[in-house]
Amino acid sequence: MEETQQLFDVDGKSVSLDDLIDVFKKSKSDKKYHGKAKQKRDDEQMLKPYQAELIKLQKHLELTNQKMIILFEGRDAAGKGGTIRRVTRYMDEKHYRIVALGKPTEEQKTQWFYQKYVQHFPRSGEIVLFDRSWYNRAMVEQVFGFCTPKEYEDFMNGVKGFENDLVRQGIVFIKLYYSVTKDEQARRFERRKTDPLRQWKLSEIDMQAQERWDEFTVTKYNMIKQTHSYRAPWTVIRSIDKQKARLESMKTILNSVDYEGRDETLDYALDSDIVSSGAREIEIMDAQITSTGKFIG
Repeated sequence: MEETQQLFDVDGKSVSLDDLIDVFKKSKSDKKYHGKAKQKRDDEQMLKPYQAELIKLQKHLELTNQKMIILFEGRDAAGKGGTIRRVTRYMDEKHYRIVALGKPTEEQKTQWFYQKYVQHFPRSGEIVLFDRSWYNRAMVEQVFGFCTPKEYEDFMNGVKGFENDLVRQGIVFIKLYYSVTKDEQARRFERRKTDPLRQWKLSEIDMQAQERWDEFTVTKYNMIKQTHSYRAPWTVIRSIDKQKARLESMKTILNSVDYEGRDETLDYALDSDIVSSGAREIEIMDAQITSTGKFIG
């Protein structure tokens, strides 16, 4: 004999307990969805004044025939691509390019190492944003053995001179390294696995990034320590909070050029909890070794 469900009167209608539970769950889910959507809209609105400043900076570079190169480096799933999209969202497409190169061809392997990058360098009045750059050699290629020890050493010994030449020739040169924790990287990888719209982002290299976390950390330390310089410094962006990382990235770029028409009502000061210099990052990592005997991340 089936159990009779208790009915409740709601605005003159008889509603079962199961129906009430379903309505409550849906309402809770809807609130959560709308809450996230609102937060995302608010986050995007917060970036807009700085995106407007980036348009002014771009116009200034065009009028003064200056060139800008921005390198976006860091671990997989650290937020580089999303930041690049926000930085360029309202820019004039005729005066910027995003460069994301694949693995070298057989022909490129026989050329001067920097040749495949130099051919994408900016013309006067242009910004080029490298989504990964020649620092692949110092990170991914080194960790996975895609280059020989001599190729790695040659790069590490020569890259500062190469970059110093770029700056001497008047190029505005910015190097950004995005730092994320191991747990946060794992969470983002899991989302990529389960989200059909993000699965294309997951590569074989990504799948091994967690297993080789400590190797990447040591390689990061060596790279920043040996390639941070006065003329071409590293700026490290902690990107656990993507929104804050995007905002601080924009501030870093805007602070690199004294352009006309800057909105002085905006806050351009960098958040020290999110941004640190390459030199400061090395101090932090040295302190980790001293206190715990290992790098934390």
